[in-house]
Amino acid sequence: MASSRDRQRKLARAKFDRQLARRAATAKRRRQIQAGVGAALVLVLIVFGSAWALGAFDSKPDKTAAEDICLWTPQDAAANNNLKDVGKPKTTDLPTAGTRAMTVTTNQGAPITADLDLASAPCAAASISYLAGKSFYDNTKCHEITTEGALRCGDPSGTGIGGPAYSFYDENVPTPAPSPSGSPAPGQAPAYPKGTVAMIANPPGANSSQFLIFFKDFNPAKPAYPVIGKVTGGLDVLEKIGALPTVDNGSGAKVTPKTDVVIQSLTVGEVNAAAGAPSASPSAG
Repeated sequence: MASSRDRQRKLARAKFDRQLARRAATAKRRRQIQAGVGAALVLVLIVFGSAWALGAFDSKPDKTAAEDICLWTPQDAAANNNLKDVGKPKTTDLPTAGTRAMTVTTNQGAPITADLDLASAPCAAASISYLAGKSFYDNTKCHEITTEGALRCGDPSGTGIGGPAYSFYDENVPTPAPSPSGSPAPGQAPAYPKGTVAMIANPPGANSSQFLIFFKDFNPAKPAYPVIGKVTGGLDVLEKIGALPTVDNGSGAKVTPKTDVVIQSLTVGEVNAAAGAPSASPSAG
């Protein structure tokens, strides 16, 4: 029979063995956890590195930011005292389809109305609408009845070089049908039919507030005026104005109306999105 001391030694040995086993199991679990964490960390680093290499963290443009539709070029009002600084129209969220009705009320009879073409000339329409909202055209003279058959308006200074303190580029300049002689072919539709509304700039290409309303057909070999709309009413009033006598403008050109033609008001209505673009010129490009 084993002595009490032998039993104690066996019990102590068994306890010690159990402790070793528990320690070994704990160490094994710790190694497994560390290995798992290490593998996960490596995977994260691989994914992160791949995303970085593919440019996932590059700064991206804000796709929600509105794009500029028109560019308004500042003009120096200090260098040209015929310019009037009334600010500038906005550049984004401008209508680019349909029409807007423009009403020009003069001292010569019933109002002249026209549809501004938002699809072909969105910036011209935006500019005229903005200036009309500032009463820019009100109580100003149409200072020329041009030799080309148009009433020239929109310059409060009456000099031909006045306007707001900004300009914008040409839109919708007609492209005439090719002709061997370099002149419009007989029977060719005119670039500027009677009733056409167009911008006129000085210098050319720097449009601002001045516009032409044609009271007869005009068909130049090289059109230069951007078409922006077409008269819808008051053409008889326009023709009556076109027949007024003219006097020298001070520069040798007999283009100033002998009787003042005053714009009492110019207004632009809301967008008519359902309307088709006005057919200002069959050859407009």
